[in-house]
Amino acid sequence: MKKKESRLETLKMIISSQELCNQEEVLEALAKEGFKLTQATLSRDLKQLKVAKASSINGKYVYVLPNETMYRRTNSKATISQMMITPGFLSLNFSGNMGVIKTRPGYASSIAYNIDNSDIPQILGTIAGDDTIFIVKKEGTPEEEVVEALKEIIPDM
Repeated sequence: MKKKESRLETLKMIISSQELCNQEEVLEALAKEGFKLTQATLSRDLKQLKVAKASSINGKYVYVLPNETMYRRTNSKATISQMMITPGFLSLNFSGNMGVIKTRPGYASSIAYNIDNSDIPQILGTIAGDDTIFIVKKEGTPEEEVVEALKEIIPDM
């Protein structure tokens, strides 16, 4: 991943996992993750990500991301680096010709998009929510075939 892309992803994770009130706090959090940058660069990054300030439960104004559920605020105590390598896929269960894939919040639509655009002959289609994907497998297709096909798209399965 390019340095800027990595920095932006880290910035998203920081904003979604911490209540930061000013750019100095954001710069300190980025420095802890190994990113040294100027306030001007941070301002450009925040603008590019469409970051805004909103009132928190405590009444403080904190940085928030636009409505991207993948980066919904979390109370996780994991480090940013740990959160970035955690896979989105959680589980897959079948009932008849239907399957339900559970994901971390915000991952379902991107995983469903990848499934739909991979032209897997065993899967007729998907419907995605925030953390759940509904799949319909072709009638008579063994579950194992679907799982094997999905492993090509979801390597952490």
